[in-house]
Formats: sequence, structure tokens, C-alpha cells
Amino acid sequence: MENIEESSADEQAPTLPERGLFHVWHSAGLSEHLCPERVLLSRPVLQAALGENHGLLLTQGGQVYSFGELLWRDLRIPASAPLLEVSLLGKMVIRVAAGGFHCGALSEQGNIFMWGENTAGQCGLTEKGTVTNITVSEPCLVSVVDSEVVPPVAVRVVDLACGREHSLALSSRNEIWAWGSGCQLGLVTNTFPVWRPQKVEHLACRNVIQIACGAYHSLALVRSLPVQNYNNHSPLEKKEQGQSAYYSVTEREELTTADDAQYCPLGVELTEVTTGETSPRRRCLRRSLQPGGRSAVSSLRAISCPYTEDGNSNTKQMNIPVGGNREPDGRADPPTQIDGIPKSHPLSVWRTNKNPSLADERELHNLLRKLSVHSTETQQSHGPGDSDSLSSHTSDDSCISLTPPTDLFTSSYKDELSNKSQASNFSSSPLGLEEGRLCLETERKALQGQKSSSLTNLNQKGKTAANRRRSLPGTPTHGSPRRRQLCVCRPSSAGQTQAAAPEEAGDSLPSLETEVWSWGRGSEGQLGHGDQLARLQPLCIKSLMGEEVIKVAAGSHHSLALTAQCQVFSWGSNMCGQLGHVNSPVTVPQQVKLSEGLRVWDMSAGQSHSLLLADGDCVQPILLYCGQQQEPMSAQSERPHQSERSCQRSPNRAENYRVKPTVLPFCIEMGYISTVCSGGQSCALLADCNVMGFISAIHELASSERRFYCWLSSVKKLLLTPIRDRESLCPSLGEPCMNLFSALCESFVRLSVLIGRHSTSLSLFLHDAQGRDVTSFPLLTHTDYFLDVYKEYCSAVGNFQVMGGFHSLQKLIRECLGSQQTMFAQLCPADQSVSGDVDLGSLLYRPLQQLHQYSRDLLKLEVCYDVSTIEYQSLHQCCSQYESLSLSLLKKKNEAETTLSFWKTHSGRNTEVLRLPQRRVVCESSNRSLTLQNAGRFSNHWFILFNDTLVHTQGAIPTQSLFSTHHVYPLTCLWVKPVTEDSSGLYAIKVTCPEENFTLVASTPQEKNKWLRSLNQAVDQVLGGAGPGSSPGMTAMSRTASYMFTGEGRFKDAQYTGCWLAGRVHGRGTMKWPDGRRYCGNFKNGLEDGYGECIIPNKALDKLDTYKGHWRDGKIHGFGKYKYSNGEVYEGCFCDGQRHGYGMLSSGKLAKTSSSVFIGHWIQDKKTGYGVHDDFTRGEKYMGMWLDDHRHGNAVVVTQCGVYYEGTFKENKMSGQGLLVTDDDTAFHGEFSDDWTVNGKAILSLANGDCLDGLFSGEWSTGLKVVGTYTKSVFDEPENKERNTLLLGQYVVPADQRWSCVFDECWSRLGRDAARGGERTAAWENIAVTITATRRHSPDLSRSQSKVLESLEFIPQHEEPVTTANYDSIRRYLIKACETPIHPLGWLVETLVTVYRMTYVGVGSNRRLLRQAVQEVQAYLTHFYSIVRFLFPGLPVDGGIIPDPPDSPSKNRHNSSTAEQGALVVSCSSLLLPLLLPRLYPPLFTLYSLQEEQKEAQYWEHILRLNKQPDQSLLTFLGVQKKFWPVWVSILGEKKQIVSNSKDACFVSAVETLQQISLSDTACSLASNTFTPSDKLLVIQKTFEELNQEVKPMLEGDFLWCMDDLLPLFLYVVLRARIRNLGAEVSLIEDLMDPNVQLGEIGLMFTTLKACYIQIQGETTT
Repeated sequence: MENIEESSADEQAPTLPERGLFHVWHSAGLSEHLCPERVLLSRPVLQAALGENHGLLLTQGGQVYSFGELLWRDLRIPASAPLLEVSLLGKMVIRVAAGGFHCGALSEQGNIFMWGENTAGQCGLTEKGTVTNITVSEPCLVSVVDSEVVPPVAVRVVDLACGREHSLALSSRNEIWAWGSGCQLGLVTNTFPVWRPQKVEHLACRNVIQIACGAYHSLALVRSLPVQNYNNHSPLEKKEQGQSAYYSVTEREELTTADDAQYCPLGVELTEVTTGETSPRRRCLRRSLQPGGRSAVSSLRAISCPYTEDGNSNTKQMNIPVGGNREPDGRADPPTQIDGIPKSHPLSVWRTNKNPSLADERELHNLLRKLSVHSTETQQSHGPGDSDSLSSHTSDDSCISLTPPTDLFTSSYKDELSNKSQASNFSSSPLGLEEGRLCLETERKALQGQKSSSLTNLNQKGKTAANRRRSLPGTPTHGSPRRRQLCVCRPSSAGQTQAAAPEEAGDSLPSLETEVWSWGRGSEGQLGHGDQLARLQPLCIKSLMGEEVIKVAAGSHHSLALTAQCQVFSWGSNMCGQLGHVNSPVTVPQQVKLSEGLRVWDMSAGQSHSLLLADGDCVQPILLYCGQQQEPMSAQSERPHQSERSCQRSPNRAENYRVKPTVLPFCIEMGYISTVCSGGQSCALLADCNVMGFISAIHELASSERRFYCWLSSVKKLLLTPIRDRESLCPSLGEPCMNLFSALCESFVRLSVLIGRHSTSLSLFLHDAQGRDVTSFPLLTHTDYFLDVYKEYCSAVGNFQVMGGFHSLQKLIRECLGSQQTMFAQLCPADQSVSGDVDLGSLLYRPLQQLHQYSRDLLKLEVCYDVSTIEYQSLHQCCSQYESLSLSLLKKKNEAETTLSFWKTHSGRNTEVLRLPQRRVVCESSNRSLTLQNAGRFSNHWFILFNDTLVHTQGAIPTQSLFSTHHVYPLTCLWVKPVTEDSSGLYAIKVTCPEENFTLVASTPQEKNKWLRSLNQAVDQVLGGAGPGSSPGMTAMSRTASYMFTGEGRFKDAQYTGCWLAGRVHGRGTMKWPDGRRYCGNFKNGLEDGYGECIIPNKALDKLDTYKGHWRDGKIHGFGKYKYSNGEVYEGCFCDGQRHGYGMLSSGKLAKTSSSVFIGHWIQDKKTGYGVHDDFTRGEKYMGMWLDDHRHGNAVVVTQCGVYYEGTFKENKMSGQGLLVTDDDTAFHGEFSDDWTVNGKAILSLANGDCLDGLFSGEWSTGLKVVGTYTKSVFDEPENKERNTLLLGQYVVPADQRWSCVFDECWSRLGRDAARGGERTAAWENIAVTITATRRHSPDLSRSQSKVLESLEFIPQHEEPVTTANYDSIRRYLIKACETPIHPLGWLVETLVTVYRMTYVGVGSNRRLLRQAVQEVQAYLTHFYSIVRFLFPGLPVDGGIIPDPPDSPSKNRHNSSTAEQGALVVSCSSLLLPLLLPRLYPPLFTLYSLQEEQKEAQYWEHILRLNKQPDQSLLTFLGVQKKFWPVWVSILGEKKQIVSNSKDACFVSAVETLQQISLSDTACSLASNTFTPSDKLLVIQKTFEELNQEVKPMLEGDFLWCMDDLLPLFLYVVLRARIRNLGAEVSLIEDLMDPNVQLGEIGLMFTTLKACYIQIQGETTT
């Protein structure tokens, strides 16, 4: 005992814990004499578990203690000094479980530790042991591994339960894993013990909530499947799920025939193969074993089964292996012969013995021999009162566990035997020879003539025969459940999905839709299926379906189920009254009879007793006990010594027991009990001290919620369900009220389910002693859901009450109640009289009181915390919310009652049209307290204010509920404003509606204030505001509401939904007309204003016109896109609903005859000003002036045949002087009278220089008549061409006059009507507002786009003088702005690119247009720069200088340099050309290429010819001095000499650099800005630098270039560069280069390149 004292519980601390106080007592004692023993520990006990004769305690910190008879250690530990399990220190245990004689612990990581007896494998195959270990002295890890997945994964366990010979674990995936022995495992196997945890496949697809283990049976609480899933299985699947426990005779015969080869219909009794070791309780048996150390088995038992077609008793025998040792791998030794009885091979377990000649005497001899082996063992083990001994000839267990080393009647739980007890084998046998014979004979008679094909049949009428049946554990009836799963996919611990029933909001609350499944032995009916048969696999208990079971408990041979209604169902063994009732049968669940007012919320089951924890009259819980009681001393003296154990496996009936649960008086002294526990013949509880009222407040909250749910369930059962099922309900109520009653019932059920789940959650909260964090209260975590459910319920009750539904139900209620008036009176409040009619309305308002109860309970919890804690703040906030809702719903209740009274008082046909379920009356003016201003003397006006409308009736007689007309004004569109009192003395209130304004006059100032307050509060409430806090006259001037316009006007019959301001549509909204028109966008002062989208049906074409763009004052105004129903699309500017300003009109499609595009200037819906018209059908493009949709003024026309015309147009045709040039350079200059028709004096110049001068007439394409003079050319051809070229452009619209409409629109977007007016600050504000609005209404912007817009929202410092320091910031801002089309500058750039491409792409790609194209780009830069200078006034004029800042340190650094380094020349070309030219480059360069096409051909021919020469030959030909000739060349770091035949080896770096002048145009992106002349000039400069670097090593000292040396050398570089279209590149650079660099060094380098191009082009071929 020294070891016990050393490792016992912690020494008592000076201060004992205030929570988790553990008390234990022996159950078999008189309740009045019981004195529970308190276990004093320094830490709170979180959980307790009791076994047969031992117990486990889990304390705070994860420490585990043991007490009682620890047989696996040969210790007996008193409960007052429990033993600390040292090996579990540091494991952080969160749960413990105690089996019959073994223990289990669960760690926080989900690992299982088992120790104790392991004879049946109930401790599993531990890591420290082997199969041969029949005891595990220390906690060892048991691995739960899901081997069905690849690779196998470890299973995390969340719950643990232990029986006598088996253990169950619940995984985090809600799956059950089992190990041990017996059919109570529920596994598909016939090999026992099961050493490693295996999954219970039959429940693999289900969501298991809780598990419990009896001695030899198992229970599981499972969440119910959805109805559609549960009922969609085949009949066979339904039987396997447990929906039917019966088979018909035909089915039984079919199943018998099908499964005869693999299954014994009546089962067999199995004896176990022994292991090499025995438990400590059986060490004394080793002296009686055979010399080999093997256990002797007394006999082999076979049960006779009548199994013939003719019904005669034809005995068949099952031979079972009964002896032998098991090797560590689990295999049995070869068959041996013990005591002359042959030992069968293990495979013979399913083999039928063909020899039926076994005599009764032999059976009886074997039976007595079995009994004799253990008679001495059982003589002193149990007393007669032990109701849980393991073996008896009268046992009606249907399954025998496999427990070595004994046979059927061998108890596997025995103490050590003394030598004396082994001497008398037969003398103390409880059965004599004759009694054994009678037992066998009775069994055979009971089985005579019966057939059975299933272990689940309930066909045996004889109780004795049923008691004698045995079933083989683990035998599958219809194959493996893996082949017949309930779900398509089975969940596993590897992360597969779980087949769980969906839940409503508040998923963390416990579910009430549960089922109870049971399996294992059923000899005492403990499975609850109505029979005493075993179940090899889990089977659903049908009678408990729909009972809302929330917890199950398993005693040794009985079971308990606790429901959410605080009811307890019990079934199984009732020998000691442990079921709490005397109802029959005990094989199905029966409700425990409790005293009135007791509500059970926790329970536990022991060996022969049940312990219940219930709510009583007070807040403190009370204990209820039913079961075995202590016997009188006289009766005890007649029985054998108390240490003797009975050999019975089923319980005996106790002499003294208590059936009806009775209160244990000592529970009042225990404090606030949170949990009860039972095991063996012991009881225990955990209690808490009421510290600062915290514990009592939690118990009070949980108790009130349970009481409330019981009340809800009773109301539903007693009233609502019977009323709803009445056939006369619909005729009594009518269809409208019937729908309201259905909604009321639905909301009641929803509230009831919520309260049931909440009460269950609170009960579980009381059990969870580890945390008890009040912030996890559902009332706090699901506050919004609770409030919504209560609001919905109160609204449903009020709506039904207002429509008079409760009055219509009076007769039905009386019929439904009948004689149950007393029960109804108990449901009614104490102050309600039930003598008269039943007031169902007042009864259904009872749940509102629970909200106040929530507030009270949360307030009590609130005072337990400091005000600075999170708990206090959460409790305080929720307390206020529930109290506020309670007051609000009580107010709504009063409103409903007032409204019902109003309708009763003013009932009539006229008022019925105003009666709606959701409508509540606020006030009315039947007493003439309110009238209409300027009303007639004899006119009658009656105003009724409801919670949603204001009703104005005329010609009204309120007392008779009569009126001639009435107007309904929705409060959502009603604005109320008090009228200031003037000399008239009227107490007036002005009411504004969308289509009407009127003034109400009150009789007194008090009436005015009353109506004003009521109107404002009603409007505020209907808008979702807080009515009492609103200011009179100012309630929601701006709001969002829906309204139907009825008056004349633009909005007649239109439905509007959107924003309002003081009675007018204002803000964003949607207007819909009955004819299909629809507008969605912004409004202002009652009209469309801002951006909006409109749809207008075209009835003639049966198509839609759509517009997306800007509006002003109800008309289309601003920029937008209009798609016409005829296929035309206009995108541009509007003014007062007409196309005005810049715009582009696309007519038809390319496949139609009228396909064309016009882009240009519009005035009042007509083309006027400059524009470009591209006629795809005729292949012509017109670029010129327009007037009233006609071509009028100077213009240019080009055709797809290459014809170029410029001249004047009048009235849409060519008229007057014009110039026509064909593709072969033939030019006609003269008078035109129509399109392509000449008439008058003209000159025709031919391509060879000849000309014809005279009078011409006719159409150009068909032939001309000429009267004139033909002149032969006397000049050289180039001079004639030059003359013709100089004539181009004289009739062209000047470049600065084109596209003025585009720039005007940009000025307009900046807030200026013209280029000379407007404020600069307003322009920047318009930019910021536009970008901000776009960001808000464009949620799909990318992150980069959002960042750009965000940077553009900030207005830069535009007023400061521009210096070289801030010039770069301006340039960067312009780059971002031009890349963003939302910015006015970005829109300008995008539009200029559009018009430029429309002009010079396609037919416009005519080389005659090059000069116009270049001039147009230059005009763009000029206009663009003027806008930029407006935004940044500090910029100089074009070509001006930007100085350095005065205090810039760079000035000192540049003093020694040139003067140019101290200033920066800014021009529109240098600042803006990089922004425009990359986008305009493709069409512009195409024109350059066409213009230089002939010269380019000559140039390229010479390039190819000259590049055929080697380097030295070419250098000699070009006249390059030899001192510049390279001698060596470096290739990949290796120097190679240049020989005479070397080619492309000289000046390689310079050649590659020059090639970039063309590569940059094609290989780089637009954003890189490599298309400008400045970039090309930079390439030329780098080429000269590279050339200088290559030549410099070959020269001595400083060297200055002269043109005679430089030109030939650079000419070589140009030849080797082989640049295509070099002439076009040179021309583009020359036309668009910055004038400031033309005369500098860069200009000289460019001149050198141009000279090289001319030299190569003019090089002779000889």
C-alpha cells in the first residue's frame, strides 16, 4: 500500500475548487441513509466515468485519476484518494471512459489510450503489447487508422465509450470505430477478438452524434436523413436500414434458401480459443490447467435447430473450436483433444454436424461439466443480489462474446480464487442434474416445428425458447454493407464529404432530427426492437423516430433515451425497477413516469439502476433515482456471503427496488449539479458552487428555456396540430385566413425548433465544465437569428389576429379540447381565466415573455464580470437587444389588438377593402379632429392613418363606416411638414405626395402635434428608421421607395423604384412604363438627369431603340450611344434630344446596300461642318464640309480605284473648280457640274507631261468630249510631276479647321463652353468628380486600373510655375490621363485616334493624302497643347523655355557646362507627340511608304546589289580610307582576322544599332513610345557613337571627323544595315522632328543619314 499512497491523488490544497466537485455513493442503499462521499482534489473535476468496480476522474489540466478495484494492477484504491495516472501526464486528456473492467482516455489531439483487462480485445492491440496480452497495466496508445484510403490516414477521435468486452470510438467525421469481441461491435466479421479498431460500415454514411456502450450492447444517436433520401431505397435496403424488423413467411423461406450455405438461422453458442496468458483475476486457475500450460475447456456445446421443410424437429449441430492457444498473430493451435472431447478445426465453425445422435445425457453431462468448472469460482464471487453476473442457464442473451479461456458459462470477470474454492466442484453448483435436463427439454419443445431465416425475426412465442437462443457474433445476413450503402459515396476519415442532413440557420446548435440505433445482445430487450434477439449490425429503433432524442445512455442490460421535451424513454431489463415504470413490454422504449413539473435534462444508467437529473420548482437541479435498493438485514443474513458472485450473465430480480423515480433528498446539499454518472452499483455527480450567482444564472436560463420548450411542444400537440388536421378548418376560416393560419403554424414550428435546439445546447453547456465561456452562448452568437425568428412569429400571430382568425377558431378549439380543458388551463397564464371561451390569441403571445426572461438572465450573468471585459460587453449588448425587442413586440401586440378593435367597430363593406393582414391602425379622425384645408362647409373628410398608408375618405360617415370615395397615400412616398402658424390661426400640416400636395388642419394644437408625431413616426418606421427619435417634419427627406404614377404627364402609369427627395424623384432609380419603355439611371428634380440607360419600343419595326448615355432636364443631353431599331448606331454628343456636336453614325452592315459610316460634326440632328463619310457600297470616302445633311463646301474624295479629287461641293454634288488625279498621275483641273461630271474649261495633264487645254464635257468614267489644244511636253518629266504635285491641297479644308467638334466636346467636359471661358478650378473638380463616380459604379475594375484612377483623383499642383523640377510630374500625369478614356484628355486622345483612322485607313490610304495627314497631326498637337496649357498655366508657349528652380543645386553643377543644361525647351511636339504618334503611327507610316514607293524600289535594288560585295571590296568602292578599316573582329570573345572575302564583319555594333530605327517600329509596344522622331534621332546618335568607338582604337591621339571621312564610312553602315523603307523613315523624321534640334548636332547626324539615302538611291548600276 506504500505505492498507492505515493502515487495517489494530489495532496489537498488549502483552497478547494469551487467547480467540478465530485461526489460518489453506492446505489444499492436506502435513499434516506445515503451519504455521498466527496472526493477532495485540488483541481476541478471535468468528467467522471464509472465501471463495474472502478472509476476514472478527469481534472482540469488533462490529468486522469483512477480509483476502485484496479484488477489489472492488483490494487484497491479508495475514492477519497484516487490514483494519478502518471503515464498520461502531458497527454492533455479531454475525455475518459470506463468499461466493465477496462479504461479509456481521449487526448486533445484525438488519440486513444486504453488500459485494463484485454481478454476480449477490448483494449485493442496497443503499441506496447501483443495479442497475447490479456491485461494492459498502463495506458497505451491505440491507433485508429483508416486503411481504406491510400495512403492510410490516422483517424481523429472525438468521443469514446466502453462496454464489458468492447469499445467504441466516434471520429471527427462522425463515424463509429469498434474493437473487442461480440456482436455488439456491429462489424462484418466472424473473427474475434477484433484487436484493431474497425469502422462500423453500416453507419458509415450517417452523421453519428453520440455513442454509448452497455455490457453487451451498443447505442448510437444518429442525425436523421432528409425525407427524400430516407425513403428512396429499395425494400431490401429499407430492411437493412432498420425500417422493418419483420419478414414475411415467403421472404424468410427465400432468404433461408439463399443464405443457407453461409449462415445459421438460429445461431450457435461459441466458446473461445484461449490465449497463453490469463488475467490476474484468474491466476488461480493455472493450478488446474494441464501441464502444457493450456487452459482446459470442459465441453463443446451445439444447439439443436429444427430446420426441415416438413416442420419436424431435425437436430443439426454446429461444431465450434473451443480450445487451443493463440499465437501472437492470432491463429489457433492445431486441434487437440481435451478430456476426451475432440477439438474442431477453426474452419468447422460454420460446418454442420451430420451425426444427430448426441444423447440428452451427453448434453447434460457437458452442461454440468461446464458448470462444475466454475462452481467454485463463482461460489464466493457474487452475492445473490448481484444482478449483473455473466453466465446463467436461464440467460436469454442472443449472442455470446468470445472471451478466453472459458466456455459459454465461464465468467470473464472474476477475482482470484482461493485454494479452498477449487476443491468443491459440484457441491455449490446452482443447478442440479434434473434441472439441467429440464432446461434442455424445454428449449427443444419451444423450438419444435418452427422455421426462422433471420436473426431479427420475432416469431418465437415461447419465452424460454427465446431465452435459450444463441447467435453467432458478426455474421452478415445479406453480404457486406459496403455493397449496399445508404449513400452514393461513403465518408471516410480521409476527408470525404459527410452525408448529413441539412440544417437551417444556426448550424452550431444541436439537431433535434435524430434516430437511435442499437445492436448487440438483446436478451433483456435492451435493443428496443420489440424482441429479445441479437442484432449483428446497427438497427434503427422505429418507436423513437420523431421523438427528438438528444442523448442516450446504456446500463448493463437496459437503455435510456432523453428527449428535448425533457422526457425519458427506457427499455431492457427491469428486474430492479431501473426502467422507472412497470409497463410492458420492456423490449420497446416506454416513457418513464415522472412527477408533475419535473423536467429531466441529464441521465445515466448503471448496472441495475438509473439516475436522472431534473429541473424542479426551484432553480437548483434535483436527483431522481430508480432501481435496486438495499435489502433488510434479515434478508441479507439468509443469503451467502456478500463476496460471492453469481454466475448468471443476466440480472436477477431484486428483492427490494424502487420503480418510480424518486428524489434523493441529499441532492439539495450538493450544490448545483451539472452532470450525473453511473456504473456498476455506484452513482456519482459533479456539482458547482454558486460563485457570485454565475452558476445559478446559467441554470436558471437553461431551466427556463427547457420549460418554455415543453410548453411549446404541449401547445403544438394539444391545439395547433389537432386544429390544423380538422377538415372543417378551411370552411371556417376561408382561404385568406387559412393561408395566415398556415403561416402562423410554420412560424410556431420554426420558433419551437429553435427553442428546442437552444435548450439542448444550454444543457450541453452545463455539462461542459472545461471552458464555460459565456461568449459562446447561442443567445450571443446567434442573436440576429433569434430576433428574426421572434419577429416573424409575432408578425404571424398579429396578422392572423387582425383578420379575426382567432374568433373564427373558437368552435374548432372547443371541439379539439373536449375533455382536455384542464390540460389547456395548465398551459394558460395564471392570470387568464379559462371559465369562458378559450383565448388562443393571448396564449400564443406567451413566447414574448421569454424575451424578457432572456434579458433578465443575461443581466444576472452580466453582473458577474467586470465592465471592461469582453464578456460583460457582449452580455450587455445582447441584453439590450432582447429587452428592446421585447418592448417592441409588446407594442406590436397592442397595435394588433387595437387594430382588431378598430375593424370590429368600423366593420362594413367599404372598410373591408382596406383591411389587410399586415396593416395596423395608428390613429383616425372620426371625431373630426382633422380636416382638409379649404374644405366645404358640408363636406365630410375622414383620415385614417395606418402603419403603411394614409387614407383620405370623402363623403364619409365614420360611425356607419360609409364613404363615397377614398384615396390611399403610401407612407413610403409621403412627406410631412408642419406649417408655421400665422395670423390665420390654423394648426396646419403640409403633406407632399409625388403627384399631389394638400394641407391638413387640426382642431387644436394638441391634435396637430399628435398627428404630426404619428405621421412622422409611421413614415420613419415604414422606412426602417427609429420612429421615436425622428424630428417632426424632417423625417427621411431623401429616401428609396416604389411608386405608381396615375396622373397625367410623362410618367403616367409608370412604376418607379428608386430615390426620392421631398416628393420628387431624385437620385438613381428605375422607371417602367406599361408600353415597354424603361429608364434606369439618375434623376434630378423629377426628371432624368445624368447617366442613364433607356429602352424605347418601336412598334412599327417591332424592335427596340436603346440609349446609354447622359441626360439633362428629362432629355438626352451629352455624350451617349443610341442604337436605332433600323440597325443604325450613333455614338456621340446630343443636345436636347438631338444629335449635336461630335458624333459617329454607322448605317447598316457591310453586307447591306446602305452600309456607311459618318464621323464628324452635327448640328440639331443634321450633319453640318467638317466630317468624313465612308460609303462602303460605292467604295468612296468623302472628307470635307457638310450643311444640313448635304455635302457642301471644300472637300476631298478618294476612291478604291485610286482616284483623288479635291474641290467644292454644292447641294450634295461636285460643283465648281476641282482637281482630279488618277493613280497614274493623270491630273484634271477644271469645272465640275455633278459627281465625276465635267462641264467647262479645264486642263488635262498626262503622266508624260503632255497636256490638253480646252472645253470639256461628260462623265469621267464613261468618256469626255474635248474642244481644245493638245500641247506636247517640252520639259523634263520630273518638272512636270513637280508642277502637278504643287497643285494639290488648294481646295482642302485647312487642318486647323477640322475636328473642332472633338476639341469642343473636350472643353465641355472640362466645364467650359468655349476655349476662352470657364474656370480652371472647376475644370479640375469636374475631372475628379468624373473619375470618382466611375470608380464607384465600376466594381469590375482591375487592381492596376483602380490604382491609376485613384492617382488621377488627386488634383495636381497646377497653379505653380513650371520648372525642370516639376515638369516630369506633369508629363507623368499626362501619360496616365491619356491612357484612361474616363479622363477628358484620355477621351480626347482616343477620339482623335478614331477620327484619324476613319480618315486615313482603308480607302483613305491614298498617297495624295500624305500632306493632309501630316498637317492634321500638327493641328492635333496645337489644339491639344492649348488644353494642356489651360490645365497647367505654368507651361510656356510652344517652343518656350522652362528654367531650373531658383534654389536648385543642379544649377551650380551645370555652371561649367553649356547654357542649355540650365533650361529646358518645351514644345507641343516634344511633350505631346509621344502620347499621340504611337497610336497614329500605322496609318501615317503607310502613307509615307506609298509616297516613297518608287524611290524605295530603286533604293532597295541598289542595297541588294552593293551588299553582294565583301567588306574590303565595299570599303574600297565607297572610298573609305584604309586607316578606318578594321583588321580584327571579335566573335563570341574570340578575335578573328578580317580577310579579303569576309562579309558583314566590320562595324557590327554600329550596324545593329542603326537597324533599331526600323525594328523599334514593329517590335515594340505602343506604351514604349518608340515611334516618335526624337526616338529615331536618338538611334541615329547612338549609331554614330558606336561607330566612333569602333574607329577610335585604330587611330592615334584625338581625332576629329570631317565629312569626307565620315560620309563614306556611315554609308557603309547604312548599306550593311539593310533598312527597308528608309526613305519613309527619313521623310517622317524630317516632317515631324522638333524644330529646336534641326540645327544642332543631332540635326547634322540626320542630314548625314539623309545624304546616304540619296546617295544609295542615285547610285548608278554601271
